[in-house]
Amino acid sequence: MPPSGPIGHREREILTAIVETFIATGEPVGSRLLSRSNREALSPATIRNVMADLSDAGYLEQTHTSSGRVPTTEAYRYYVEQISGEAHLSPGDQTIIRDTLAGATDASEFLERTSRVLSLISKNVGVAVAVPGAKNALEHVYFSRLADQKVLAVLVTRSGVVRDRVLRLDISQTDLDAAARYINENFRGWTMNDMRIELQRRLEMERSEYDRLMQSLEQLYKQGALAAESATQTVFVEGASNLVANEQDRQRLQEMLKTLEEKGKIVQLLEAYLDAKQEAVRVVIGLDEALPSMSNFVLIGAPARIGGEVMGSLAVIGPTRIDYQHTMTAVSYIARLFDKILNETE
Repeated sequence: MPPSGPIGHREREILTAIVETFIATGEPVGSRLLSRSNREALSPATIRNVMADLSDAGYLEQTHTSSGRVPTTEAYRYYVEQISGEAHLSPGDQTIIRDTLAGATDASEFLERTSRVLSLISKNVGVAVAVPGAKNALEHVYFSRLADQKVLAVLVTRSGVVRDRVLRLDISQTDLDAAARYINENFRGWTMNDMRIELQRRLEMERSEYDRLMQSLEQLYKQGALAAESATQTVFVEGASNLVANEQDRQRLQEMLKTLEEKGKIVQLLEAYLDAKQEAVRVVIGLDEALPSMSNFVLIGAPARIGGEVMGSLAVIGPTRIDYQHTMTAVSYIARLFDKILNETE
């Protein structure tokens, strides 16, 4: 049931201890165990009373009458609110992350490596999604006449993606150079989608002074010289095997692995819970609204940006017993590195 209201200092201390102990051990937490480590030297009887109050408030549940307590989803949510902004990534983890990401030259490669290192650091599933090529800003284009009826179109984005295609066109190299110069001078830094919309508008309006240039541009445009990559998002998933060691329910394990194999469902999860406008790491506990099979799972994620442009998203997916502090800090650290490293390569 939902929590009945705010809790006091003593309740907060005991609830935090229960959550952290359960994350570490996976075993129900009893009052005697807590009394041995409690800084206020509270008796087991006092702790039992507090635990009973926390249970009534919806933060704890008891699997068996004689067993200790385990945190509810609301307890994890409360715990995450208390620890936000407190943790720092260890120098060792920073080194692992930087070494893994060093040398990445474009957004797609960075996100692929990110899924790998998040899996390694969190001991759970690291996922990353790169937005379609249409979201990338234009760096420059180049057109080259290969032979009669053949033109090579090369398009480079600011994220480092290079795409080329051969078009069946008969345009002189002089006119190709003029078309490339026009695009580079007018549209450098524009997103691919915005550039195509504006270019199409100009093609429909500017027919007099630049008639020959516009004819060349129109032919290149219609043949797909500036076409985006497929709108399918690129998805990277690493560490699904980490779930196997922690999940005892074989049927549920099969459902989870099947979900992770279907890349479309990963995109669905991240789109459902991560907002491109968010600045901080988001923690979502219980993913059943998007996917019923992921009810006891957590998503810890953030958008990946270059400047103000969202290039993708990165996240860790794991059970509710995940190490929240460590994982939140790792995700935040990598999200900041994304902008820094890829801006340095431009």
